[in-house]
Amino acid sequence: MVFSSISFLFFFLPILFLIYFTIPQKYRNITLLIFSLIFYFFGEKWYVLLLIFSSTINYLIGKKIGKKKDKKFLLIGIIFDLGLLIYFKYTNFFIENFNGLLNLSIPSLKVILPLGISFFTFQNLSYLVDVYRKDVECERNLLDYITYIALFPQLVAGPIVRYRDIKDELLERKETIDNFAEGVMRFTIGLGKKVLIADTLYNSYTTIMASDLSLISYWLIALMFTFQIYYDFSGYSDMAIGLGKMFGFNFKENFNYPLVASSITDFWRRWHMSLSGFFKDYVYIPLGGNRCGKIRNIFNIFIVWSLTGFWHGASWNFLFWGLYFFLFLILEKFILKKHFKVGILSRVYTFLIVTISFVIFSVTDIGALGTFLKGLMGIGTELLNDETLYYLKNNIVIILISFIGMGPWLKKLIEKIKKGKLEKCLSVLEYIYFISILIMAISVLISSTFNPFIYFRF
Repeated sequence: MVFSSISFLFFFLPILFLIYFTIPQKYRNITLLIFSLIFYFFGEKWYVLLLIFSSTINYLIGKKIGKKKDKKFLLIGIIFDLGLLIYFKYTNFFIENFNGLLNLSIPSLKVILPLGISFFTFQNLSYLVDVYRKDVECERNLLDYITYIALFPQLVAGPIVRYRDIKDELLERKETIDNFAEGVMRFTIGLGKKVLIADTLYNSYTTIMASDLSLISYWLIALMFTFQIYYDFSGYSDMAIGLGKMFGFNFKENFNYPLVASSITDFWRRWHMSLSGFFKDYVYIPLGGNRCGKIRNIFNIFIVWSLTGFWHGASWNFLFWGLYFFLFLILEKFILKKHFKVGILSRVYTFLIVTISFVIFSVTDIGALGTFLKGLMGIGTELLNDETLYYLKNNIVIILISFIGMGPWLKKLIEKIKKGKLEKCLSVLEYIYFISILIMAISVLISSTFNPFIYFRF
């Protein structure tokens, strides 16, 4: 089940609202837990038992760490969590590569990747480390802890919510009409991003890829890759944050207009902020961060970006994607920093680097990736052809909408207008805008085929 589905919007969510807001406060966590497990069961069936088992083990280890600050228990928890992640996500990758490297014939295992395992594993890990560091007290209630891990808005594709950020809301939270309305609007924005923009871009570039490609069409596809991934993933985060607000939770922002960043360093302060924050706090800083010599600092950054790439998937292109960013981050940190000036050129430079990165991210087959990168450089292809012109004309509107939506310009304009005399008129138009997006998105959903969020596979 996905947020952008008829079954979720018209069956799961209304039934949950009806029960949740009519029962006493003390039963609301257990209600959320039951519905979260149902939500996960619809996508993964009996892997829901793995989710419960993993959460229970981390809860018990957390209690041990809370009673006695013993690194042994922390190591047991880390080995357990990473062991599960490695087994389910990377077993067949390692087998296939060992076979190729050593000319072996070890058969692959029938291991299916559980939805969201990368996300709930990192939440478990962050909880154990925070308890060990005494940044937070261990959770005493097993059901509340499983609710934190299994909470359906952020379960399968983030953002990575840390226990310390919502522990108070797990115990006591206030669901208000204002927060609910704000959550509905935020959810609607995310739904529009996913259904009206990301899915349209996906359908367009898959059609273009089957055509006679030119240099311009390669770049058009690369641009669409970038916009699709951004609107798909930020749309999911908007929906998760909106759903959280409806139920009284305040999840931290996960995106801050990353496609208008002025450097790659700035980009990663704005893109998937819960993931970059996790690696910073639990990997980079413990390794020594930048409080060490230049060579060690470069090594620390290398480790972080190798892991960041590999976290995204058991495929070489994701590792290359992480190392690609590592190279540009090192370049900016040690060479370009003195000469870097924020302006239109720095933003164009960043956008081009990011666009190429999402080609590496999207094309999982290494041979096809090499062909695509050659196409971007114009090797063995013509500059322009009739098919490219046709697709440019057909997709100019969605491309323009994508460009407009990637920055804060509309938001700033609305805020400026609100300060003037047109505030009441704008409020009415705002409601019409959200209702229109909701109607259009639902209309598209009714007639469309299933198209899950990109980050579901991670």
